[in-house]
Amino acid sequence: MMIRIRAARLPRGDDTGAALILVVGVGMILAMLMSMLVVVSVNGMRQARTDADWNAALAAAYAGIDEYQSRLAVDTTYYRFGNSAAPFSSGSSVVLPTSPVNPAFGVGTAGSWATVSDSDARAQYRYEVDNSKYSTSGRIRLRATGRVGQATRTIVADLKQQGFIDFLYFSDYEVQDPAVVGVPDASCYTDSAKTVMKYSYEGRPMGTTCNEIAFGETDTQGGPVHTNDTLRACGSTFTGPVTSADTRSPFYVRRDSNGTLCTAPTFALAGYPAHTGNMPMPATNAELKKETRSDLTATDVPRPGCLYTGPTQITFLADGTMNVKSPFTKKTRIGNAAATTGSTPAACGSITALTSVNGATIAVPENNVIYVQNVPSISTDVNYTAAGTWPKNFTCTTNSGWKLESGTVKSGYPQTTPSTSTTEKPPTTTTYGCRAGDVFVKGSFAGAATVAAENFIFVVGNLKYVDDQRDILGLVGNNAVWVWNPANAAGNLIDTSQNRRIDAAILSVAHTFQVQNYAVGSSRGQLTVNGAIAQKYRGVVRRGSAGFAKDYNYDTRFKYMAPPKFLNPTTTTYGVTTWVETSAAFSADGAAR
Repeated sequence: MMIRIRAARLPRGDDTGAALILVVGVGMILAMLMSMLVVVSVNGMRQARTDADWNAALAAAYAGIDEYQSRLAVDTTYYRFGNSAAPFSSGSSVVLPTSPVNPAFGVGTAGSWATVSDSDARAQYRYEVDNSKYSTSGRIRLRATGRVGQATRTIVADLKQQGFIDFLYFSDYEVQDPAVVGVPDASCYTDSAKTVMKYSYEGRPMGTTCNEIAFGETDTQGGPVHTNDTLRACGSTFTGPVTSADTRSPFYVRRDSNGTLCTAPTFALAGYPAHTGNMPMPATNAELKKETRSDLTATDVPRPGCLYTGPTQITFLADGTMNVKSPFTKKTRIGNAAATTGSTPAACGSITALTSVNGATIAVPENNVIYVQNVPSISTDVNYTAAGTWPKNFTCTTNSGWKLESGTVKSGYPQTTPSTSTTEKPPTTTTYGCRAGDVFVKGSFAGAATVAAENFIFVVGNLKYVDDQRDILGLVGNNAVWVWNPANAAGNLIDTSQNRRIDAAILSVAHTFQVQNYAVGSSRGQLTVNGAIAQKYRGVVRRGSAGFAKDYNYDTRFKYMAPPKFLNPTTTTYGVTTWVETSAAFSADGAAR
């Protein structure tokens, strides 16, 4: 009986210790899960930190671009500086600044990095400068690398100085040139000597007192517009951004030239007109003459341009050459600032050919400057000609024109004899100065160059690009840039051809862009400008049925490039035109990749 009871109490299988095994197994699984959780958490933290560093490194690179722009804002010539040992600067003419030292110019593992402010010294950057295109197109390329922890990222940015050619139309003053219409009332000026004109927002009288000009109902501006003055517009259309230095909203005046309320203009872009700062004009274009000096090849002027003296005629030819006639020229490059030495390189034409009625036909100086100066009055200047002394075959009558002639061959301006009078009606009392640095240009232009004149520029015929994507031309007159439209004293036009086209960036530093004799005779058709127009004072192109109707079109290439060595405002900023991220230029230890 007892045996049966014992057998009934015992389980059918002996499971002694199974629970312990189960507990141990579960514990091991939990331990593994905890370990995995710790590993995942740690890796996640590392990945999150890596991701944060990766993003922060790009921000540090952008901070480098911003910091470099701030240096250019303080010193517009800072493009000269960089580290010539940097791979990206190969082919550039950069040097390290001596003071203050810039840590962002470091290269290699031992090189320095600049620190992003407020980053606890974790975010750093360095940048490399490529200024090889600055002298030809005004562009600077910057490669900036940001570093945070072990992450580095690099961006390449193109920078361009904000300039006059950022606008289809630019003016300093919205009034006519006093040199053309006469000096207006003293109330138009800030000083009794009448040397500095007031802007409208400084209290200049409105209307005809100061010879103000307004955009009319037929005017359409197909590109960016800026004035340092107050814009006046009546029924005009503006398709692009419109800015003014006037701080008073709405930043323009709905009044005509007489000061009378008129039809409201149309501004196609929301947010415009808008206020921006004043962009001061340079005093002269003399800076461009320096580009013809042969003694600066190791520093500022590695490739000198061409210098011509006195009245000069340039005809551009479609094959990339130009014919130049310049009777006063003796040396086409100067050897020092005082011009006491000079040279006559074949690239600028032989003196024998330049002073002949047939002229010298030479290649357009590629990516360079052609400067036409007044005949020097200092006897030590290599291009000096004594007053009252004339070059061979040269005759000139002030305000009536000049000519080179040999037998039946003649050249100069005016090119034809007026039908009822031998005296041309000049636009100003200084037109056709016999010793003036005037340049008369026309033709089919192929290449990249800037033509500058110490006095006037006359566009005497069509001036067209052969290839409007490749060719680029600047016209910089110290004084007015004239659209040649000669008439005689009897009021008859000498040139009656219809329409005129100019493909160029146009700048009149001290005066205006204007049609010569715009109120004389009948209509000349349409004046088409493909490029940009900048001037100190507004110029007139039409009055009544005389002169030209306007067709102005902005060359959008000017947003990121400029004609060679084109002048910029005296104070301005640099803007980024394009940027792109590339493979990191440096590892976190500073070694080049």
